[in-house]
Amino acid sequence: MDKVIVITGASGGIGAELARQAGARGAKVVLAARRRAELDAAAARSGSEALAVVTDVTRRDEVERLRDAALERFGRIDVWVNNAGRGITRSVAELSDEDLDAMWRDNVNSALYGMQAVLPHFQARGAGQIVNVSSVLGRLPTVPHRSAYSAAKHALNALSACLRQDLRETHPGIRVTVVLPGVVATEFGTNARGGGPDSRKLPGAQSVEEASAVILDAIEHPRDDVYTRESIQEEIVRYYRDVESFERAAAKR
Repeated sequence: MDKVIVITGASGGIGAELARQAGARGAKVVLAARRRAELDAAAARSGSEALAVVTDVTRRDEVERLRDAALERFGRIDVWVNNAGRGITRSVAELSDEDLDAMWRDNVNSALYGMQAVLPHFQARGAGQIVNVSSVLGRLPTVPHRSAYSAAKHALNALSACLRQDLRETHPGIRVTVVLPGVVATEFGTNARGGGPDSRKLPGAQSVEEASAVILDAIEHPRDDVYTRESIQEEIVRYYRDVESFERAAAKR
């Protein structure tokens, strides 16, 4: 795979595994996250040319510095994966201003900074791919305690779709891909704002290897919407066909 791929949130979970799989296929990978030790360890597993750049993606200037570091090392960027994000365990009635600010900062602003940072480079080249890692909860808001996280991922999906439409006529060589995982066996649950159940122990959790392989396939064969499990898309269709019945059934599970 002759691609230069920037991946945020790459010190663990999906980001680190995606970097490992991409590096094993020959891609040049740029890994970004805040945790230096974990980031360096992930980079060491991602090929001899992997570049680790400590980055706080909630700061626009640091995201731009990440872009510049990738361009300085490799001369181009082919794919930018906005994978960083964070969950929450709060009902709507419990949400504070700080909760909402945190969810937008970690899940929406961070991805927006990435899109805006790399877009001029892609436009100049007439090619590139933005991959925004969203969530099935961005289409299927049926886990009430993920409230503001679900809302933030809905917003990310909308921004992605609007950017895709903006580019379709002017820059058809630039693809915007939204990836929608369900429950994946990572530290997502324990790292959520307010704590929460360990995603790695939830029944039916998808392995990080499987979810990352689906994302890598979407990079090799670009498309707009990607579900890491086909059954997720079927559930979403059922939800919008009859929201009330679906929500009642979900509440009884």
